[in-house]
Amino acid sequence: MARSTKSYEERMLQLEKKEQESLEKAKQYAAQKRELKKRQKDVETKKRTHRLCQIGGAVESVLGSAIEEEDIPKLIGFLKRQFRPDRTLRGSRGRSCRLSR
Repeated sequence: MARSTKSYEERMLQLEKKEQESLEKAKQYAAQKRELKKRQKDVETKKRTHRLCQIGGAVESVLGSAIEEEDIPKLIGFLKRQFRPDRTLRGSRGRSCRLSR
């Protein structure tokens, strides 16, 4: 049986070519990974924005009018007084309302 007829230089060039292709493929995978992370962050941001809009809409619905920017600190203070560390809200008659989570 005959041994490989390729010279050492040819084999070395072939290995370098494979190495370069692997590096290019690794760069492509890294770019795909970054894109996937960006999409995931975008989805999470949209979900958060949607949730915040729903909460704001619910608050405005209960108040019966739009919340003005200068009212936000008062609203935050009110909510902090109503909130307990065990994740319950104090009701107007002293009863507790359990929050989800």
